[in-house]
Amino acid sequence: MEPFRVHILGCGSALPTLNHHASSQVVEVREKLFMIDCGEGTQLQLRKNRIRFTKLQAVFISHLHGDHCFGLIGMISTFGMLGRTAPLHVYAHEALEPILKSQMEFFCNGLEFEVVFHSVDTLKHAVIYEDRSITVETIPLQHRIPTCGYLFREKPKQRHINREMVNCFEVPISQLNNLRAGMDWTTPEGKLIPNERLTTPPDPSRAYAYCSDTRYIPTLYKLVEGVDTLYHESTYADDNAARAKLYWHSTARQAAMVAREAHVGKLLLGHFSARYDNEKCLLDEAKEVFKNSFLTNEGMVFDV
Repeated sequence: MEPFRVHILGCGSALPTLNHHASSQVVEVREKLFMIDCGEGTQLQLRKNRIRFTKLQAVFISHLHGDHCFGLIGMISTFGMLGRTAPLHVYAHEALEPILKSQMEFFCNGLEFEVVFHSVDTLKHAVIYEDRSITVETIPLQHRIPTCGYLFREKPKQRHINREMVNCFEVPISQLNNLRAGMDWTTPEGKLIPNERLTTPPDPSRAYAYCSDTRYIPTLYKLVEGVDTLYHESTYADDNAARAKLYWHSTARQAAMVAREAHVGKLLLGHFSARYDNEKCLLDEAKEVFKNSFLTNEGMVFDV
């Protein structure tokens, strides 16, 4: 099965600490790299985690709080110094476009690559990116400013060739792609051979949902139903539930409630408040609701 991984570059919240970096992740899908959020210091984390700058195709920004986007202009500047020529696509709320343009004119004059900005409507659930293998959808969230998450979903895969049966019926090589696409095979004598005899089922398609800063949304599970892996912010534990409500954040227990209702494969907790020296209390509360919960940490890699 081809790689589908999430690289954690930063899982802290707005206040800097010595334990965690600001929010950023890289989603690796079939050798393509996509970044979600780009907090301060993200490019250093790319270096530390040996993630190739040149393979990064796009950056998806969840919202315009600094701990999710302050690292973007620095990373673009570094790409310029490294001689990047491939376009970099940036997906974010429309308010970022004039800010980014002004920063680039001041700090990055003479770039040899294009930064292509795509305005994201954070209020709509829609597909905003698509290629031959995946789609990326927006997930409307509820925070103090316009915010959305992102859902990376593999497209349905092709069936696998059963070499023994294909050789038995002497199917020409030219027909193998048709078999992978699900078509039957008719022999020169006119006998129909069902596709199920010549192939085996495809690998299941996988999906990863990233839900950044948001208050608890009771209906959110409907948009992430059945995903293999869900990242959901868990800024606070129950002891600070009132603070979570005040600042439009979620507790670890609330994140686990979303995971449970959505029947996800596993839950990744992140965006930890600086008040916690040890996040075990967050994990314990989440596991009371959803057993397959995990703390994130910088440098960790999760298979979707």
